[in-house]
Amino acid sequence: MTAGFPTTRPVGIRPLLRAAHIGPSLAVTCVVALLALGQDLPAGKGVVVTAAVFTGQLTIGWGNDLIDATRDRRVGRPDKPLASGELTSSFVLRCLLASAAACVVLSLLAGWRSALVHLCVGVACGHLYNLVLKGSLLSWLPYALAFGTLPAVVTLADVPPHWPPAWMLFTAGALGVAAHFLNTLPDIDDDVATGVRGLPHRLGPARSRVIATLLLVVASATAALGPTGAPVGWSWAGLAMVAALTVLALVGRGKAPFYAAIAIALIDVMLLTVVVA
Repeated sequence: MTAGFPTTRPVGIRPLLRAAHIGPSLAVTCVVALLALGQDLPAGKGVVVTAAVFTGQLTIGWGNDLIDATRDRRVGRPDKPLASGELTSSFVLRCLLASAAACVVLSLLAGWRSALVHLCVGVACGHLYNLVLKGSLLSWLPYALAFGTLPAVVTLADVPPHWPPAWMLFTAGALGVAAHFLNTLPDIDDDVATGVRGLPHRLGPARSRVIATLLLVVASATAALGPTGAPVGWSWAGLAMVAALTVLALVGRGKAPFYAAIAIALIDVMLLTVVVA
């Protein structure tokens, strides 16, 4: 028996993916894949770097649910496979360790410089958030560092390896912090009920949504205006769309502000990885 559930229960892939927070994991992985394409990384290296980031994200997602299992049971989260009994802690831990081993190997295959940044900053910050900073005023910091260094994970795997420009690092970091605020909003009541009080929880949903939106606007402007030379036409089009969505995000009602902020984030990703690359 593990965590009160039988270890012999058949395991389906869907609960395992849900426990890995597969949506955010795939989102981060897609950003890295687009960065690799935008930076003209050799195809083989691009695949390796993308796979390394994906396996690292799996460890962070599974680690989060393992740590939160007791809290999720307390608030009755049927969407959490560990809390509902669909998965056992021992099985998820084995998956986490296997993914961690794959992450280390793949990261090293991408090059030691890229591996150092990915493992010691990106993956380490994800687990530091889960273990220590999730309920603190510094809950935003792991997101800033982990997202902010994603472009470096890609460019340091190139030949020759090189650091990305500062505007790209800043844009990715701002996107990361905005993602933290937006990702917290759906679960903010359950988190507060069980004592989790990160920065978004302390600021509240309304202010968190405004801060996330403003961060995304700053990221948009930096991505469009940061590269050397005059902004291309697509950059101006992206900024015009961001301006319209910002109004909706700040004054809209119901779920409209949340969806508008998500749309701005998608535009920012395109500006960062494709349009201005």
